[in-house]
Amino acid sequence: MPTPPHTETSARRRTCALAVLASLTLVGCVERTVTINTTPDGAMVYLNDEEVGRSPATKNFLWYGDYDVVVRKEGYQTLKTHTRIQAPWYQVPPIDFFAECLVPATIRDNHYLEYELEPATVPETDELVDRAEQFRERTLYGER
Repeated sequence: MPTPPHTETSARRRTCALAVLASLTLVGCVERTVTINTTPDGAMVYLNDEEVGRSPATKNFLWYGDYDVVVRKEGYQTLKTHTRIQAPWYQVPPIDFFAECLVPATIRDNHYLEYELEPATVPETDELVDRAEQFRERTLYGER
């Protein structure tokens, strides 16, 4: 006995609905990381006043844009800088919707920052005394 046509159509619809539902559960995402390397290694790294760890340090991030970077290591001058992490083409609206919601895989977006630290310099005693006297004059007599 042949299957009625409406039953075949309904079975196809259920199969299509299940396929769509299954594909929605397999949607991907974008994994963003930034890795900070320093010369020499082992410097403490801060992004936007948040401690990341010792270099080389890797951190996940959520947004593209401006970041304040501070790198410190004993015996070296503290480096304070500003960097901009640019969004790749697939993270520009409205394309980002498809990359984040409809691509059935994880997209990895890795960024690398490199910094070279300068050795700390110890000022001469005469220079320190001069700076201290200038500071005292400014605080006692006001800025001139």
